[in-house]
Amino acid sequence: MSFNSLGLSDALLKAISKKGYTTPSPIQQKSIPPILEGKDVLASAQTGTGKTAGFTLPILQILSQGKHLSHRPIRALILTPTRELAAQILANIKEYGEFLDLRSTVIFGGVNQKPQVAQLNQGIDILVATPGRLIDLQNQGLITLNKVEILVLDEADRMLDMGFLRDIERIMKVLPPKRQNLMFSATFSKDIKKLAMGILNHPVQVEATPENTTVDAITQKVYPVAKEKKTELVIKLITEGNWKQILVFTRTKQGANKLTESMISAGIQAAAIHGNKGQGARTKALAGFKNGSLTALVATDIAARGLDIPLLPHVVNFELPNIPEDYVHRIGRTGRAGANGEAISLFSPDETVFLRDIEKLIGMKLPKENIKGFEPDPNASTEPIKQGQGRQQRNSTPRKPKTDTTNRSSNNSFGPRRPSQNNERRPNR
Repeated sequence: MSFNSLGLSDALLKAISKKGYTTPSPIQQKSIPPILEGKDVLASAQTGTGKTAGFTLPILQILSQGKHLSHRPIRALILTPTRELAAQILANIKEYGEFLDLRSTVIFGGVNQKPQVAQLNQGIDILVATPGRLIDLQNQGLITLNKVEILVLDEADRMLDMGFLRDIERIMKVLPPKRQNLMFSATFSKDIKKLAMGILNHPVQVEATPENTTVDAITQKVYPVAKEKKTELVIKLITEGNWKQILVFTRTKQGANKLTESMISAGIQAAAIHGNKGQGARTKALAGFKNGSLTALVATDIAARGLDIPLLPHVVNFELPNIPEDYVHRIGRTGRAGANGEAISLFSPDETVFLRDIEKLIGMKLPKENIKGFEPDPNASTEPIKQGQGRQQRNSTPRKPKTDTTNRSSNNSFGPRRPSQNNERRPNR
């Protein structure tokens, strides 16, 4: 199948060709036709499957064929959990919409709102937003959503994990009841299906790959290692393997900082990316990683969600995730677009329960390989990690957001809300 067969306009086909794409991915083949038909869609797609184009291309076509109003109200709203993913979606929209007369912009927290408001005031057809900043601007009377024709919830499972459910419900209340709804999620958990039932209208359900599977192009390895020797081992792997680009996952922000400092001390160009980092620092770190000036990017799960890093050769789980689905998301950063990749997990005895849950989820035993001098003590405890880092059930009630201590006027559609500079709710990762 080619893009020509999907019913896309000449302007979109020209932009697709300019990017060098000729064949749509499975999720694009399955999602684009029903979206063009105006149907609601519930799609399951892993990272790296081309899902962003799966909804941006048909949205661009639908809006370009519609009636243009002189003041350009927001006609498509795309909600996403993180700043990085929001920025990446906007970049895709601008690339694919290069030959169309449509305007788009992105809003998210952690930066000054004035430039974002200035963009909105010029008139915008497509808005990409994180829920917190969207609600803040709505509360201030700086944004209107009563003309939205298409709503997209991207990375819906992650939005629930991050505690955005209440925000999503608030946003739904101010949108026109008659609209097209699209929901994209890496998993079809019970919570996702419940959310979909309340938002989508007789949706077409599409799935690019079986739920919670790992990509065949990814070589997966587990290195049993003493916990105190993990840092030494990851540095050894990078230096002796002469790795040029490696994405490393830690469970906590503090762990990411500490590992980054150790790497730098060992002569490895590295940077950390997590929720405590300002937007400028996060953008700079990601740019350096992409252009090759940084060898290692150390990230927490939430900060790394949605990062678009083409042809990434190595992913290392410095610590195994305590939510098994996150393992699939992490290693899905490599082995993308048909390229081969390697995913290595450094496994200490106290992570035994995490490894067991991961293997149960993906339906396979991960191959273990010992490295001389780094083996763990055979008598080491296999009890799960303490201090709040134990197991969490994915389908449990979403994390309760921090209490809002900000005194805001309640005379708005959303009610009290914290200041806009800290709008993205994150667990301590």
